[in-house]
Amino acid sequence: MEWQLWIIETLRRALAYGTPLLLGTLGEIYTERSGILNLGVEGMMILGAFTGFVTTFVTGNPWIGFLMGALVGGAASLIHAFLSINLRVIQVVSGLALTLFGLGLTGVLGRGWEGQPLKVSLEMFSVPYLKEIPILGPIVFTEQNVLVYIGIGFALLLWIVLFKTSWGITIRSVGEDPATADALGINIPLVRYLCTFIGGVLAGIGGAYLSIIYRPSWTQGMTSGMGWIVIALTIFSLWHPLMAIVGSYIFGSLFYLSFRLQPWVAPELLTIMPYLFTILAPMFLNVHRTLRRRMGAPAALGIPYSREEE
Repeated sequence: MEWQLWIIETLRRALAYGTPLLLGTLGEIYTERSGILNLGVEGMMILGAFTGFVTTFVTGNPWIGFLMGALVGGAASLIHAFLSINLRVIQVVSGLALTLFGLGLTGVLGRGWEGQPLKVSLEMFSVPYLKEIPILGPIVFTEQNVLVYIGIGFALLLWIVLFKTSWGITIRSVGEDPATADALGINIPLVRYLCTFIGGVLAGIGGAYLSIIYRPSWTQGMTSGMGWIVIALTIFSLWHPLMAIVGSYIFGSLFYLSFRLQPWVAPELLTIMPYLFTILAPMFLNVHRTLRRRMGAPAALGIPYSREEE
């Protein structure tokens, strides 16, 4: 039936748009699980998008573009890590500064690159046999790109690491009670640096996905508030990698429907969401600690740690 095909197409397209959101959310989950709040996701994603596009344009190799996007996103995250961990500045301010830095720098450097399409990209493909599976096949295994499967694979891997390994226990203990973790001999700054770097790398890959695969070109501000949506999805997913899959693809569906349902639903409703999240994310830090705990938020989220003060 026509409505069934319409639903399948919506869900299939949701995977394509939800993938950069998923990658960014997975990275932010790890960052926040270690106790660091990074509101600079938008800045890291736009830096990854610009770097990935330029690298792919020059080298003709999308994989090198993804690699460079990841490295630049990770490098940008280390700026936030240094300010938050070593200098113990207010993490909300540091994250916002990182976003402004990324948007401003790419706005200046990207002027000469606007409107130039990529000559190479990663092709869409269908998985033989699996695409024949009823319902699931047309959605997941038909006309998708490899980054969709890599994103889902990352979610499963990061879930295993976070909840099934001693590394995950270490990360969660640092985010919950850094003083106790420190007393047990855990290197608090090292764990937080690594988790923040992982967040930056995944945000950079998510940004590169936009300029290499989703819309293979460069446009100033092409992330369009996606980093703020990632912050909200981190809270929506309750800091759980598998729930991040659900949240990312729900939003991907909403984004696609905002175009398909015109003129019945105003797309402006979706457009204002990133700006609402900009307001709500800092406000979340000030809610009662009991409520934060019930939601699953790390107890030490956004709180600088200093051994001397304990």
